[in-house]
Amino acid sequence: MFLPHLRRQLCWQRGKIDENLPQEISELLKVAGHDALTVRQQGLAGKGDDQLASICRAEGRALVTLDLDFSNIRAYPPAEHPGIIVLRLDRQDKQTVLKIMEGILPLLLLEPLKEKLWIVEPDRVRIRGQEEGLGQP
Repeated sequence: MFLPHLRRQLCWQRGKIDENLPQEISELLKVAGHDALTVRQQGLAGKGDDQLASICRAEGRALVTLDLDFSNIRAYPPAEHPGIIVLRLDRQDKQTVLKIMEGILPLLLLEPLKEKLWIVEPDRVRIRGQEEGLGQP
């Protein structure tokens, strides 16, 4: 039987929060026991997508972003990344983004993110990768 803190270690790696998201996302993840840094904290604001993806791979950090370019599996194959979470939201105000992230916190404990692409929409989470995930319809 897994204890919740052990599940977290298995399913969520370290994360990097893109500059297009509120800094509060990092705090939300930290309060929930996750290791999360922001692009701004690391002085990476303005870096190109490819460079940011490369840095995430080197650091072993999953990327959380609003940038839909990262949902292109040809450009960013899930198997080559520690994990990518793309928030695909009609409304991108701080309150909506925080609410959506709060909603996926339980999934971070249950569903492996490594080598997966999560496309998070207001009413569902689609998971792309080698294996089907719990969040797929």
